[in-house]
Amino acid sequence: MRMAGKTAIVTGGAAGIGEATARLIAEEGGEVLIADVDEERGEAVAASIRESGGTAVFVRTDVSREEDVRRMRDVCVREFGKIDVLVNNAAVFVLKGIDATVEDWQRSLGVNVIGTALCSRYAAEEMKKRRKGAIVNLSSISAFIAQPNFVTYSVTKAAILQMTRNLALDLAPWGIRVNCVCPATILTRASYDHMERTGQTLEDFLAEQGRAHLLGRVGEPREVAYPIVFLASDEASFITGTHLMVDGGYTAV
Repeated sequence: MRMAGKTAIVTGGAAGIGEATARLIAEEGGEVLIADVDEERGEAVAASIRESGGTAVFVRTDVSREEDVRRMRDVCVREFGKIDVLVNNAAVFVLKGIDATVEDWQRSLGVNVIGTALCSRYAAEEMKKRRKGAIVNLSSISAFIAQPNFVTYSVTKAAILQMTRNLALDLAPWGIRVNCVCPATILTRASYDHMERTGQTLEDFLAEQGRAHLLGRVGEPREVAYPIVFLASDEASFITGTHLMVDGGYTAV
């Protein structure tokens, strides 16, 4: 029960890595607020957690909108009285190269970078009051390697990597730790969207992507949730300002 007594916000918590993380936090004894633009799915995940004996609420949140982020923070404090953990998982997958439009860049930066910054700001305001807290950001292997037609996505994930270091420095005086995880290919809704765009079958996608990982396969959302919860927990009390590769060995060679 490593999250017992802790309250966590998970953005993008209605599906994929976010959903897996929200469920694991609840299983580990924590209270969780799920923030997502997908209201139907978010409400369903929160209800499922409650039915399993956990504590969860859902707040529809577009992290690129400051008023939404402020409301998310206020609901968490009203429902649970505090914020111990923030997991910045919400993201959009705008996969464009040199042909990216201004609109492509604004959408990608608005959610992935500005959204992460806004959520961190408002959560940290509450954490400072208690002089402790943990923020876990979602970066990616895309912050480290070049991938074809990925510039709009990769740039945002590299920005999150550096934001993690800077926020760790700025927030350390209040006992707030900031870290990030860097997943490789994880089988999520975004994977199925990619398959639909490229015409790949699931079998072909798993085979192609699996070959890029030393472990010979892609990851599952829960395999990223475990490292996130570790970094959010007191077990990681002396870890801040760093990144954890959760990539099946993708970047080892």
